[in-house]
Amino acid sequence: MRIFVTSNDYDLWKIITKGPTIPTKKSGDLIVPKSEDEWDEAEKAKMEKNARAINLLYCALCTNEYNRISACEAAKEIWDKLEIAYEGNNQVKQSKIDILVHSFELFKMQPNESISQMFARFTNITNGLKSLGKSYTESEMTRKILRSMPTKWDTTTSIIL
Repeated sequence: MRIFVTSNDYDLWKIITKGPTIPTKKSGDLIVPKSEDEWDEAEKAKMEKNARAINLLYCALCTNEYNRISACEAAKEIWDKLEIAYEGNNQVKQSKIDILVHSFELFKMQPNESISQMFARFTNITNGLKSLGKSYTESEMTRKILRSMPTKWDTTTSIIL
């Protein structure tokens, strides 16, 4: 999603992740939102960017996801709901990381599994970890793949001996 949004406009990504700055004014001792008629050109431009970010998110989502977030008024609010839906709160996210780290640590090539199947399974684990904020270096991943290979391999049949 980050690539999709930033390829259109990097400022939209900042609005999605940080939120727009709602134009405000001082009213006595309180700070209150300005009405749209009171916005200056810069404030209008920022709010237009928020609307563009919302539109971009709408276009990227299926109908079910759209229904989940259609009442949101800010791109950041949409993004926060999608994060919770797909990643969960911090506790759920940490549990997912723990499960994937465990899978990484115990990773071994399965009997009758081809190298491409093994690598696809390994990539799913490491991509899942990276999407949750946990990543390994290329060196660590290479060592893990090499250690997970069988000691004897029949290259003609691609089967563990």
